[in-house]
Amino acid sequence: MLIYQSISIIVIIKERKKACLLSKDKGRLSKKPEVKQSVLTDICVFWSCSSGGSRCLVLITVSLGLICVLLLIFIILLYFTITAERDLIKTYKNTAEEFNQTINSLQDNYTDLMTEKHQLQNNFSSLITTLSDELKKNSFRYLLSVFLLGNQCSLDGLFVSKKSMSWSASRQYCRDRGGDLVIIKSLEKLMSSLVRLSERAWIGLSDIANEGNLTWVDKSPLNQGFWFEGEPNDEDGNEDCVEMMAFSSTLNNWNDLSCSARRRGICEK
Repeated sequence: MLIYQSISIIVIIKERKKACLLSKDKGRLSKKPEVKQSVLTDICVFWSCSSGGSRCLVLITVSLGLICVLLLIFIILLYFTITAERDLIKTYKNTAEEFNQTINSLQDNYTDLMTEKHQLQNNFSSLITTLSDELKKNSFRYLLSVFLLGNQCSLDGLFVSKKSMSWSASRQYCRDRGGDLVIIKSLEKLMSSLVRLSERAWIGLSDIANEGNLTWVDKSPLNQGFWFEGEPNDEDGNEDCVEMMAFSSTLNNWNDLSCSARRRGICEK
């Protein structure tokens, strides 16, 4: 379109040049002066001063060349702009796809976690039911042992001392009767001990032999503990023996205490 317009301008210029020359010839033949000059006359003067219009054609050609160069630069810049925008859109699209994939993955993880949560709740309910049944069974066995044998010994070898004494005295009480303070290494043993308590009582755990290293009365190390919240804290650096607190509402009911405190002891044969 631009080239067509340029050719049209050149053609018009040539036609006007011819008209200008004809006008000059008529002006020479005419002796009557003209008061007003037409536009065509002005153009003729311009072409006369421009050596027949060749300079104007050069300027027009150069201008058209510059316009083409500018147009080419504009097209190149437009191309790079469109390319950059297209790459940006592609990046946004990839980011959106990754975001959607992340959301889908999180939703799947959430579903898996909820399923696992329900399974854990079911397992916990089953465990509570089992523990409740075990507690009832052990309570019955304990009551039966108390009825048949008194408080000296039960059917599973566990019994509680009648008097409150220090940890060492309670251990000696158990040893005098062929046993020792109870060693608790499982939840079942913990439950069996709890059903016999209505108050605090010593168990066979202390760090008397080696400060900071709790061991059982059979010198085996502590691997699993059922500690009350914040325990053991070795308050004032003088709590080397461990008691079980029957009044606690949780199974984690162990507490470290000064060995000179008076408690009943849980013994086992």
